[in-house]
Parts: sequence; structure tokens; C-alpha cells
Amino acid sequence: MATNVRKLGIGVALLVVSALLIIGTGTMQVPIPSPLAAVAALGLAAGSLLVGLSEDNAGV
Repeated sequence: MATNVRKLGIGVALLVVSALLIIGTGTMQVPIPSPLAAVAALGLAAGSLLVGLSEDNAGV
């Protein structure tokens, strides 16, 4: 199966940035603002969806 490299790259980037945002604020013991937490959660969801759909004929 061929992999759509653009979807895979964008998905991985979204996952990494969102995870670093959540983990970074947690380790600094700074409460994350609600809108920022919502954006990070949406980034994790969108990133995992893009990674899952990066294969041809693979529905999530």
C-alpha cells in the first residue's frame, strides 16, 4: 500500500506539537487555559485521524 506522505507528515507534526503543549504545561506545573487545552485536544484528534488516513484505501 502506498502512503500519502503529506498527510502522514502533517498528522505527525500535529500530534507532536499538541502533545508537547500538553506535556510541557504539565511539567511546568502551570495550568493550561481552557481554549488552549481545547486546541491541543483537537490537534491530537486531527493528527491521529490524518495518520490513520495516510494509507490508501484505509478508512478510520
